[in-house]
Amino acid sequence: MTRVIAICSGKGGAGKTTVTANLGARLAQMGKNVVVLDANLTTPNLGMHFGMPLYPVTLHDVLKGKASINQAMYEHDNGLKIIPAGISVRDLRGVDARDLPNAMLDLLGNADIVLVDVAAGLGREALSAMEASDELILVANPEMTSVTDALKASKLAGQVGTKVMGVVVNKVRGMRHEMKTEDIRLMLDGLEVLAEIPDDVEVQKSIAARTPVIYYSPKSAAAHSVRRLAAWVSGEPFNEALPIGRRLWKIFFRRNF
Repeated sequence: MTRVIAICSGKGGAGKTTVTANLGARLAQMGKNVVVLDANLTTPNLGMHFGMPLYPVTLHDVLKGKASINQAMYEHDNGLKIIPAGISVRDLRGVDARDLPNAMLDLLGNADIVLVDVAAGLGREALSAMEASDELILVANPEMTSVTDALKASKLAGQVGTKVMGVVVNKVRGMRHEMKTEDIRLMLDGLEVLAEIPDDVEVQKSIAARTPVIYYSPKSAAAHSVRRLAAWVSGEPFNEALPIGRRLWKIFFRRNF
């Protein structure tokens, strides 16, 4: 069976597209048949994370009835499949986000996992992506406003019958003013924290290089966290040791801020 997993933050800036791109890349590395789909119809940028901002056929064409979803699918070098959205303002004309669940039906049975990059906010675009998904992973930063919006997204997912798997805490710097993991979990009604991804400069470098950090800097702390997340999603064991630099940071640096 195909698992359709939405990646949602409830607000912009939390890093959900980066998480989607890297999680998809890692799952493909693990031999999974993975599709990443950009359901952010108004401000899409998933394709840019793979160095491919422009495509001849996009999800917008599918929603307009001009193409099948397989025609809008492109394969990355490592086997990951990408369904991008159009980045032009003209692409928005004649598109209804409510058509997304039906447009995605042809993906069922043709992939192991479909990761859906959900639009920011809790409007029609986000709701349609949730309705098209069986499961949902929240992405939040360790700050009150971000976690509050993630909680709203969790409640909305529950209303449409989408199972919330847990939360990825992204851009963790380890400062004292940041929310602690246990506080985030409690605020999200006891949801499991699936991964903590550090605010790693290698992630910013990888975005500039238009290559997921899992490829760009595989030994980085962020890549380690993504591999842990991918193992959890796939149900496979994870025994990789934390990079020594990250271990020293947790022991010494984090205590001083």
